[in-house]
Amino acid sequence: MAHPAPSPIYCLRGAGGPLNTLHFCCRGTDAPLLFSGSAKGTIHMWNLNTRRPEETFEAHGGSSILWVRTLWSADSLISQGRDMQVCLWDLRGGSGQAVDSVFTGSFGFCQCSLIETDQTKSLLAFATEQSDEIKIIEIPSKTTVCSLVPETKLGMVMCLKLWQPDSGPGPLLLAGYEDGSLLLWNVTQRSELSQVKAHPEPVMCLTFDPQRLRGISGSAETKLSSWILDSQNNIQLQESVELVNPGVSQLCIRADGKLLASAGWDHRVRIFGWKKLRPLAVLQYHTDMVLSVAFSDPLDPRQRLLAAGSKDQRISLWSIYNEGAATG
Repeated sequence: MAHPAPSPIYCLRGAGGPLNTLHFCCRGTDAPLLFSGSAKGTIHMWNLNTRRPEETFEAHGGSSILWVRTLWSADSLISQGRDMQVCLWDLRGGSGQAVDSVFTGSFGFCQCSLIETDQTKSLLAFATEQSDEIKIIEIPSKTTVCSLVPETKLGMVMCLKLWQPDSGPGPLLLAGYEDGSLLLWNVTQRSELSQVKAHPEPVMCLTFDPQRLRGISGSAETKLSSWILDSQNNIQLQESVELVNPGVSQLCIRADGKLLASAGWDHRVRIFGWKKLRPLAVLQYHTDMVLSVAFSDPLDPRQRLLAAGSKDQRISLWSIYNEGAATG
């Protein structure tokens, strides 16, 4: 590596449980915020200037929080819990009360995926009580857009990524399944576009770069599988990235398309150059599995942060490769 691995710039404590999900909100607010969801059913809204929680929500009846995301210029928060509910929170009042909810019926750990279609509407994709089914609804109306079930048996839905291409008929959705398959769906036509076997074990996580039409996925094995979408929307497997230790909880690409972060079962966060998947750094701080990683996207690129949440109940924050470092 070109540089020694850095230390975290600071650590957030007091989440009260393993950190399953993290989400930055650095625009449209007075101070940069980090939202976290714990396995004890608590959502924290951390003020990154004071490094303290600005709000704490006891959510989902104490069930584990799987996923959080702000929407509509940070006026609202959406959360998903193991209580089979997706809840919508109004952040303007600070009351900590959910204003609406959707029953998913899902008993798994598959995180939702969301895209904002305009200033007031979004599309939300989630797994349902039928383990191989994905449902997509419009919110806040909760109107059903479609349900997607594979033609062949692929097992349980494990992970999702919904996005809107720059051109084409409408949203596309990537899904990872229990048998190790990746499947690309055309949401508008409710049709399967492409399928590939990316892993010998369940796909634990995936992320996708819509600008480069390139993605990467992880499982319980000692490798990451990278792939691209060709001009016909076929998933084409590319090179694999070998890992020292097995198991990846989450993958995240920085907004500038230069870095990839992986959350490892071996307590480590690994940083790769996204262009060539070159290993750049191994971040060692946590004493248990790293469950979540997230990059911030502030207006000033020099203030970008990486957050990592662990089973050890701590959130580490890192400032890495922010000023033109080579990251091939």
